[in-house]
Amino acid sequence: MGKKKVAVLISGFGGNLQALIDACAVPGFPAEIAGVISNKAEAYGLTRAKNHNIPSFVVSHKDFKTRDEFDAELHKKLTGFGAEIVCLAGFMRLLTPEFVNKWQGRMINIHPSLLPAFKGGNAVEDALAAGAKKTGCSVHYVIPEMDSGEVITQREVEISAGDNLESLSQKIHTQEHIAYPAALKIVCGKL
Repeated sequence: MGKKKVAVLISGFGGNLQALIDACAVPGFPAEIAGVISNKAEAYGLTRAKNHNIPSFVVSHKDFKTRDEFDAELHKKLTGFGAEIVCLAGFMRLLTPEFVNKWQGRMINIHPSLLPAFKGGNAVEDALAAGAKKTGCSVHYVIPEMDSGEVITQREVEISAGDNLESLSQKIHTQEHIAYPAALKIVCGKL
């Protein structure tokens, strides 16, 4: 059985993209990255893709009048890669329900909390503000409701008394780079 073709959507640095690239390079890993799409031309993740000879494109949301038009172009690019699975890796755009439903069961996202706790874009800050003793990361299936899809895997981190946004974010990123490849492997096994 061949490797599953994966497309990765990014908006920034691409740390989780790099973790997926590294995992896909391991012999026997069940996936290969067919392409990378960023909605921001300056995203460093595009350089990571180029460094590994992975086709990459910029699809700027600013070039489209509506979310539907943007999502239609994303879908066109993803199918052009022959993508079977879509990984959201720091992709900072909400996708339309119509788009999400087209990829149901085949699109996953990583989130910096132990879902269902601390959904949304400020999860690390919210965990600190709540005085939580632990947090972590979750890889979940994407459904139209934000950060609400079935969790595939989670990794936990302790929140120390001296932790701030930067130190806690770094702890979580370290675990994300383990969790995302593990979750991708699980998803590949189900398709």
